[in-house]
Amino acid sequence: MTKFYIVLVTIVLPLTIYSQTSSKEIQVKFTDSPFTIDGALDEAIWESAETTDSFYQFFPADTIQAVKQTEVKLLYSNTTLYIGIIVYAEGNDYVIPSLKRDYGAEGNDNISVVFDTFNDGTNAFLFGINPLGVRREALISGGGQGSSGFTMSWDVKWKGETKMYDGYYTCEIAIPLTSFKFKQGETKWRFNAYRFDMQTNEQSTWVQIPQNQKIYNLAFMGDMVFERPLGKSRTPLALIPYVNGLAAKDYVTDTNIEKLNVGGDAKVSVGNGMNLDITVNPDFSNVEVDNIITNVTRFEVSLPEKRQFFIDNSDLFGSFGTESAYNPFFSRRIGLAQNAEGQTIENGIIGGVRLSGKLNENWRLGFMNLQTEKDEANEIASNNNMVFALQKKMFSRSNLSFIFVNRETFEDYDFLLDEDRYNRVVGLDYNLASSDNTWTGKFFYHKSFSHGVEDRDDAGGISLKYNSRYLNLGINGNFVGDNFRSDLGFVPRTDFLYVNPTAELIFYPRKGKLNSHGFFTRPEFVWRPTLDYKNTDYFVYTGWQAQFKSQEEISVRMFNRYTYLTNSFDPTRTDGGTPLPGDTGYYYTSGEIEFNSDKRKVFYYSLEPGYGDFYNGTRFVFEGSLNLRLQPKMRIALNFNYNNIKLPEPYESGEIWLLSPKVDLTFSKSVFWSTLIQYSNQLDNLGFNSRLQWRFAPLSDLFLVYNDNYYVNSFMPRSRSINLKLTYWLNI
Repeated sequence: MTKFYIVLVTIVLPLTIYSQTSSKEIQVKFTDSPFTIDGALDEAIWESAETTDSFYQFFPADTIQAVKQTEVKLLYSNTTLYIGIIVYAEGNDYVIPSLKRDYGAEGNDNISVVFDTFNDGTNAFLFGINPLGVRREALISGGGQGSSGFTMSWDVKWKGETKMYDGYYTCEIAIPLTSFKFKQGETKWRFNAYRFDMQTNEQSTWVQIPQNQKIYNLAFMGDMVFERPLGKSRTPLALIPYVNGLAAKDYVTDTNIEKLNVGGDAKVSVGNGMNLDITVNPDFSNVEVDNIITNVTRFEVSLPEKRQFFIDNSDLFGSFGTESAYNPFFSRRIGLAQNAEGQTIENGIIGGVRLSGKLNENWRLGFMNLQTEKDEANEIASNNNMVFALQKKMFSRSNLSFIFVNRETFEDYDFLLDEDRYNRVVGLDYNLASSDNTWTGKFFYHKSFSHGVEDRDDAGGISLKYNSRYLNLGINGNFVGDNFRSDLGFVPRTDFLYVNPTAELIFYPRKGKLNSHGFFTRPEFVWRPTLDYKNTDYFVYTGWQAQFKSQEEISVRMFNRYTYLTNSFDPTRTDGGTPLPGDTGYYYTSGEIEFNSDKRKVFYYSLEPGYGDFYNGTRFVFEGSLNLRLQPKMRIALNFNYNNIKLPEPYESGEIWLLSPKVDLTFSKSVFWSTLIQYSNQLDNLGFNSRLQWRFAPLSDLFLVYNDNYYVNSFMPRSRSINLKLTYWLNI
């Protein structure tokens, strides 16, 4: 038996520590007064509402009060939470890139409020608004430790308007209490608010947050105390039917497609903390296409989930395993399948249910079950897809989570092998987060079950991070057995043991143009257990990065790699090309520089050139983006990625281009038109996606979508379609 030990040595330095339990508190008065949500805080009841005390800077400093202050007032009734905000500014030259809902916070003026309704420091609801009254909402999970726990695909009904004055603007917001989940009889929620101010060039928060944390980290919040206990949530039944007409032509098979789909979702509240989602004949057509990614690695890449049915409490199901290397459940697997030729195609979903949320203060439950259609012509079985997750809060912000994933067919098919009739995964994860977020980590162990497989079918790992103002240290390690299998998961590779120590040293200059800078190293090592633990990969990643007070960012990175190819591989993916031979090791070194300009500017950009060895040849890569803001009506962007790979004869060299220009037009806060063009010679595809969206009622849309795809080399058409889709959100 082979044993391995991981030792972590921690250096403790004097720190500036902010406690999770803030002394800040705001009283929330009960009111029966009527409100007109028009942005003007002219109702008399606002005069009696308590106002937040001073906001603190988060950027460029985190130890002083904000130069331009923000005042937040909170009131509530039996049905609604009311928020009044006064946002003081240097002038009226606000940065507002678009009128479209769900904007990103960086690079524009806006204010966001965050509510931790179960007081667990783990999950929260976020609502944001900008000076023109454009709204956004998001779910925060995992304590707000990183971008993977910030989900902007979530939608819910609420109202918000603004009024602009000389030197300030006001916001008036009404959020139905049914939009939240909370415990009946609760008297306190944890609360914070944060603001981006482009004119003063500062970011500020009500509760002071150190710069080494995310601005939405849930460890740093105050309290909002209700005058009366909250009653029972009376969430209405929400019905979301859709009608989608599609006309398409596949030029490869010379077939025409005309069809009309009807289906929809229902949302039912179960108590104060649970949601029941029901879907019948759901439509996951590409009204919003995925971004194409250039891939010169040996492994597949994952894309984010955008389908509304899977969004609520998605962290309950999708946060197991590791963030990038292995996940036992990845919801985008449902609705896709491989045909007899190994191609990934759409697999229709007949229907399903999803129950998720809080059982009480300490327990969360998630259950999902969906049935997919059979497609015997493409040798695809009808499968039942089930996931069960249970989470128990531990200590202040940690939790212990259990998951069971089952993919199974109940019919007999001639084309189906015994080992493909079912696949199951059982797993246990412990997620660590200290009260002040100095210590975070994860420990997990999972086992899969498939017909005829009895050994090397497990996966496990450890992650421990020490995060302070000046020093960050970490150790990550995980393994996946060569027989481990998760049909509903993201498992880009098996048969490996992975170790990744990390270290980062950060400086905050008192003078000069730099706001912060630091040095980091993140070496990665991979061994193959079935090859007597042969070291098949290492990747030593070191560099220096800096953020300027003017918001530009720059980083310099060096990569030293070793790759042992067990199988032949062609990084250019040339049809019929000569791949690099397997059973061969390659040492190669490269470097790159990245610069991100100030997003407050009308024109801003990101540039990232790199050059160096690549296997037994060289590679020059240049990627980035160019953005022009003609606010608030138009935004023009160009994303590009160029790879020039040169390998010695007889192996394949090539130039790989990915160009993605996009034009967004926002005629109003309810009518949007976006056109995306994606050119990829690696995929031999030139695609056009043009989408007109009319939000004629809250969360109710009419889409007109045109898709056109061509072969790059011959410019011959591949496929063409036009969709007319209507969705309507109806509360009963």
